[in-house]
Parts: sequence; structure tokens; C-alpha cells
Amino acid sequence: MEDIKIEKIIRSKRKTIALQITENATLIVRAPFELDEQTIWKVINKHKKWIYKNKKEIEARDPKVLPKEFVSGEGFLYLGKYYKLHIVDGQEQPLKFENGFYLSRSALPEAKKVFIDWYKKAAYEKIIERVNWWAQKRGFKYNKVNITNAQRRWGTCSSKGNLNFSWRLIMAPLSVIDYVVVHELVHLEEKNHSKAFWTKVKMLMPDYKKYEDWLKKNGYLLKL
Repeated sequence: MEDIKIEKIIRSKRKTIALQITENATLIVRAPFELDEQTIWKVINKHKKWIYKNKKEIEARDPKVLPKEFVSGEGFLYLGKYYKLHIVDGQEQPLKFENGFYLSRSALPEAKKVFIDWYKKAAYEKIIERVNWWAQKRGFKYNKVNITNAQRRWGTCSSKGNLNFSWRLIMAPLSVIDYVVVHELVHLEEKNHSKAFWTKVKMLMPDYKKYEDWLKKNGYLLKL
């Protein structure tokens, strides 16, 4: 196990241990406060094949994600497709979308913030639409929908019935957004990832597994 290193151990009131391979192919362990390191390493050893497999997949990723330069012709994701960026003069809106992104030259100094603001607004409009559609279909009752800056958690459901979704989801295909929406709506009834939870998810979305896998393999692309 010498080649497996823990980047950090995050302890909380959780009851179970969870292993996470980060976008940098490092290992993060989430564990209960009282769990000793010897037990943690036993769990790591038990799942070493899974760890090696995921580390290898991440290290072999292509294309590599480079920081956005906000130049004409650069591609930006929206609902699972890449659209070209055009830098334009004389446009009142900082950013417009018409089968492509049109960024006002005057907005270039704050291009990243402008894009994030646009993505957040688009995410709220699309996700609230999908939440309401699925909620009506199954009769789920939620409190409200929030759009967050979360980088690692696509969605969460609070004890008060609030549904939280990362704005980055708006870059994913609609079917993937629907999967995350269904996942969090089911958490209104099933708080843990129990057998009952996954049974309900599958009833609503029989092919949910392929969208879950899509996020695992491509989630690293959903960033600026």
C-alpha cells in the first residue's frame, strides 16, 4: 500500500466511511470522528482495486482541462455541447447566447465572472423547470431550490427540504441534470443511499446508472 497516499481525512458526525478520488487523482477519506486510522487503512486495503482503477482513469484523462482564456473561437459547454465564443463590439449585454456565446469586448476584464453569472441564471431556470416536472410526476414536496458554487457535490437535499444544485450542472446534458434532480428529490423521502433509495431512483429513471457514470467520467470538464 506504499503507493496509496491519503491527501486528507475529513472527520464529521457521519456514521460510515467514504473514499473519494479527487480530480488530481489523490485520495480523500471521509470518516466518523471516532474511527481510528488502522480501521481506515483496512477499508482502503479492501477497496484498493477500486482506488487503482479510478486513479488510472483520472491520470489518463484526455483532453486535459486548461484554464479558459476567453478568446474568440474558444469552446464553452452548455447542456452537454460546446459552443464557440465570439468577442463582439457594440453589444449592450455583457454576454448573450444565440447558438454560440457572444461576449462584449467591454466585459473582457471580468469575463469569468460574467460567464459564471450567466451560467447561474441559466442553471436556476432550467433546474427549477426540471425539479417541478419531476416533482409533479411523482408528487414530491420540496421547500425551495438553490444554486450553489459547489465544485464536488452536484446536488444536496437538506433536512428542511431545500434542494441545492451546483451551477456547473448547466454544462452537462439535460439527461444528466435530470438524474441529479431525481437523485435529490428521492432524498426527500430516503435520506441515505439505502437499497430503498436506489429502488426509487430506478423506478423513476431506469437507466440512471449511465448518467451517474457520465458524471463520474466527465464531471471534471464542467468548470471554467
